[in-house]
Amino acid sequence: MTALPIVVSGMRPTGRLHLGHLHGALVNWVRLQEENRCFFFSADWHALTTNYSQTATIKTAEREMFVDFIAAGIDPVRSTLFVQSQVKETAELALLLGMITPLGWLERSPSYKEVRENLTDRDLALYGFLGYPVLMTADVILYKALRVPVGADQVAHLELSREIVRKFNGHYGEVFPEPRPVLTEAAKVIGTDGRKMSKSYNNSIELGEPAESTRKKIMGAVTDPQRKRRQDPGNPEVCGIFYLHKIYSDAGTVAWVDANCRTAGIGCVDCKKKLLERLEPDQERMRAKREALLARPRDLDDLVEVGNGKARAVAQVTMAQVRAAMKL
Repeated sequence: MTALPIVVSGMRPTGRLHLGHLHGALVNWVRLQEENRCFFFSADWHALTTNYSQTATIKTAEREMFVDFIAAGIDPVRSTLFVQSQVKETAELALLLGMITPLGWLERSPSYKEVRENLTDRDLALYGFLGYPVLMTADVILYKALRVPVGADQVAHLELSREIVRKFNGHYGEVFPEPRPVLTEAAKVIGTDGRKMSKSYNNSIELGEPAESTRKKIMGAVTDPQRKRRQDPGNPEVCGIFYLHKIYSDAGTVAWVDANCRTAGIGCVDCKKKLLERLEPDQERMRAKREALLARPRDLDDLVEVGNGKARAVAQVTMAQVRAAMKL
């Protein structure tokens, strides 16, 4: 029997996930688990690289995130859900990879300067933040991943991991396969203020958010800023509501919205109400799944602990091979 390709991906535990996470990543993860052996993890150590002074909320946020994973369709039996810090081999491998990773490679990482420029409220001139790509590489290759789901803007990050793998294999022999990106065109999700949906912008709609709250946010969402009156024609391509229609509505409804927005055949209120006809039932299904999972916290903890054990078992085999190759 041919072994399934291995896929690895993770998210930082920041609490409740939103529609951007769902359609930007989770929908793809659910699809990948059909034909791959998947490892999906809570990147709690990665959270420390920028939020090192805010550790009190990590565990609560982690539980919320795993609930959202499962509610979105990740099967904890078919896929392995685990916590990064519960697999100590990750730290050992990151340490060993750090011994051969040139400083210049890390300093040219696409996100290194960008994040330091954007997060000016904290000190990021830190070893942990600079070494983020090494830890990320360990996360991926510890499980011999062949595929890593990423957006086009993250391909450069994975290429750095591939360079580290090539250098390791060049020194010590062919231990690791080079992970390749699984490029997926994520659905475009715009927040209620017209910017990319993000918790940091306070413009997100959470997975399974109650109907009243969902409706309030949708009805108050920014649309085409040039459409000031009901009779003004609009441009749906600049409207976040239209992009949600593309995700939730059928092709006929999307075409109807497109045509009637451009000709002022409908107003923004009409458009939003039409979206809610599809969005609210989906949110209600998600809310019911979340509540059922949260009502059994011990069962959820047990699922993750089983996943931790599965991940550790794979990691231990890999690290035995690493130590043998390095003659440690």
